[in-house]
This record gives sequence, structure tokens and C-alpha cells, in this order.
Amino acid sequence: MTLPVTALTAAICALLLIFTMFRVIGQRIRTETVFGAGDDETLDMVRGIHANLAENAPIAILLIGLLELANAHHWTLTGLAGLFLVSRVLHIIGMYQSQAGKLRFRQAGVLGTTIAIVGLAGWTLYLFVTVNLAS
Repeated sequence: MTLPVTALTAAICALLLIFTMFRVIGQRIRTETVFGAGDDETLDMVRGIHANLAENAPIAILLIGLLELANAHHWTLTGLAGLFLVSRVLHIIGMYQSQAGKLRFRQAGVLGTTIAIVGLAGWTLYLFVTVNLAS
């Protein structure tokens, strides 16, 4: 496989998206809500979980793929991809716990996601400047 880290990250993100999608569908069925969130806070929350993943996953996967194509260090890239994936799972868990006022997992998920994406973006910019502009 040409882009194994990208492929694995995308596959896991796809499964997480399916999982969160089914949570939204289940809550819609329970509340008989066809569009939007209605007045149901849980439906609003599960929609937010799904949307947050759908907003963050594409840029992370794209950056991982670009770095992998640029022959970036495999294990460092795998570590950043792993950080992103673990952070996304922590965010999902933390969103469910935040209903009870506990924010640690959610905060850890947001922080880890931010660190991973900033690291991937910074690394991409670094390679652009050092490899492409230096040539």
C-alpha cells in the first residue's frame, strides 16, 4: 500500500463517522425529530459530535497523505496520526461525560486534536519551505 498511515487513519475515521452517524439516527428515532435538533439536548449533542469529527478528519487525513507522499518520517507521522485518532475518541467519550459536568476527556480530545493538526500543518509548511523553496 502506497499510503498506509493515511489509509489506516481514513479507515478509522470512517468507522468513527459511521458510529457517530448511528448515534444521531438513534436519537432522531427516539425523539421523532426529522430535521435539526428540535428541543432535544442529547440530539443536539450527538449531532455536534458527528459534525466535529466530520470537520476535523478531512484536513488531518489530507495533511497526513501529503506528508506521506513527501516521504516524511514514517514513525513520527504514525505518532501524529495516532494522537489525532486517540484524541477524536477522547472527544467523543468526553462529550457524553460533559452532560454530567465532567470535561477532562473532552478537553484532552480537543487539545490532542489541535496539537496533531498544528503539528501536521507545521511539518507540511516546514517541508514546503526547506524542500521546495530551497530548490
